[in-house]
Amino acid sequence: MTRLALLQISPSGPIAMIGADLRAQIMPLRALGVDIVLLPELILPGYNQSKAHRDLAEEIDGASCRAMAALARECGLAIAYGWAERAGDVVYNAASLIDAQGRRIGHYRKLQLFGALERDSFVPGTEAPEVFDFGGHRIGLLICYDIEFPEHVRAVARQGCDLLLVPTANPSGFEHVQDLLVPARAYENRLTLAYANYAGPDGDIHFGGRSLIAGPDGKALAAAGIAPATLIVDLPDVQSYQAELLSTQLADLRQP
Repeated sequence: MTRLALLQISPSGPIAMIGADLRAQIMPLRALGVDIVLLPELILPGYNQSKAHRDLAEEIDGASCRAMAALARECGLAIAYGWAERAGDVVYNAASLIDAQGRRIGHYRKLQLFGALERDSFVPGTEAPEVFDFGGHRIGLLICYDIEFPEHVRAVARQGCDLLLVPTANPSGFEHVQDLLVPARAYENRLTLAYANYAGPDGDIHFGGRSLIAGPDGKALAAAGIAPATLIVDLPDVQSYQAELLSTQLADLRQP
């Protein structure tokens, strides 16, 4: 059985501080049997950086990504995290999954940018999200606003995704996402959806926390409040649920 940890953390400052904080929080998780840890959106170099994202963004083999790979190796677990990716003159809001050997096994560029801060800093991804195999699961990556569009979650579900990892940066005032949309996306696609948010202020943005891991029946496997928290769950097998508790929408969907 795969054990997932989700870190709902306070927004941090310089990258060096972020790295030290992450190591302190992630290192103990291996002793708790954790296999994968999920971090929020743009943990590197931080979300509320405005146009500085363009200056702080790195190539996929840049120093921050190498440091994250080294952290995964040191801690002996996989890490999914959001970061600012530079590809030539273009900057993306990206997410990656690094395995316990420090290898990048999943990567995604955010399709649905949210608000002026993101649209001034990034360009949207151009490739559909893909699903990859890890630890006996079919895993997908989406980022924050992406899941508010059912089409993107359905795209990974149709590839057999049973675990969707979603780094997010959801401000206070948008709690309908956790209350309504996260459970609905998990339920209608019969998958586990992990939604990792920040908690607390980041400049002029206040993040509302309330990170959530919703199971294939749409019910919360674990949920955080508005303070920093760590959620740990053993990922369920969809076959362990009674059939009448699960949606058949994905199989029943008719296309004109």
